[in-house]
Amino acid sequence: MTSNDNDFRCGYVAIIGRPNVGKSTLLNYILGQKLCITSRKPQTTRHQILGIKTTAIAQAIYVDTPGVHKDSSRAMNRYMNRAAHSIIDDVNVVLFVVEAGVWSDKDEWVLEKIKSTNNPIILVINKVDQLDDKAKLLPFMQKLSQLHAFKSIIPVSALKGKYIEDLETEIEPLLDISEPIFPEDQFTDRSMKFFAAEIIREKLMRQLGQELPYDLTVMIEKFEEVDDKININAVILVERKNQKLIIIGNQGQRLKKVGTQARIDMEKMFDCKVFVEIWVKVKSGWADDELMLKSLGYTDEH
Repeated sequence: MTSNDNDFRCGYVAIIGRPNVGKSTLLNYILGQKLCITSRKPQTTRHQILGIKTTAIAQAIYVDTPGVHKDSSRAMNRYMNRAAHSIIDDVNVVLFVVEAGVWSDKDEWVLEKIKSTNNPIILVINKVDQLDDKAKLLPFMQKLSQLHAFKSIIPVSALKGKYIEDLETEIEPLLDISEPIFPEDQFTDRSMKFFAAEIIREKLMRQLGQELPYDLTVMIEKFEEVDDKININAVILVERKNQKLIIIGNQGQRLKKVGTQARIDMEKMFDCKVFVEIWVKVKSGWADDELMLKSLGYTDEH
């Protein structure tokens, strides 16, 4: 790495957009490893997560944010909106991610929230691989170009990895000329305990499908590193008793499957043997209780 060179660049990049446009998938591809949990469901990402990519000439510090919600009646949604909005003016560049061929009132609402920033905004049109008629892409790009003076408009497929290098090339000159902030081998600011909870939550979201109770969260009660293994005790909190039954499944099979899948992913991420025990508890109102959210790690500080 050439951190002492006068032309080395370093800075922060916010990834903003409505829920389910592929922000986390985009960051995972850029980093070349799975950092953020993903699913087809809204509210998959609930926290700001830093993803750090260091090359010989630059260190880009990406901030994956929760999807921005118009509905802020609940404490959880207010927290996620704060997490997304709080960084817009504190970064070098904003990536505004939308879905190819789709422009909704939710996208419009997000744009209204971010276009007041003085920082450059790159419009990232994701999921171009899923566009049935590719001839519609150019008119779509032209339409959106009229809505704001974007620094650039770049179509990509985060899932397939198409045109991601073009996006990174566009980002790099917008970073500060500066030495790196983080060591070159560090790729996030989050702890292993945090990722253990996120991995379990991802497996829940994927297992439950349409039955998914959004009013659930995962709390790690024990994270113990012993020799070359990690012992984890986790609690899934839900709002109602029937949600607990859904998660446990017939004769506990669904919860067992969640635990097995989570353990496999944790062993890949932590590079060691992992033992996981998971319980389900009912805690009514947790998602609309500001103090409860803070105790569970939903805070603006981490």
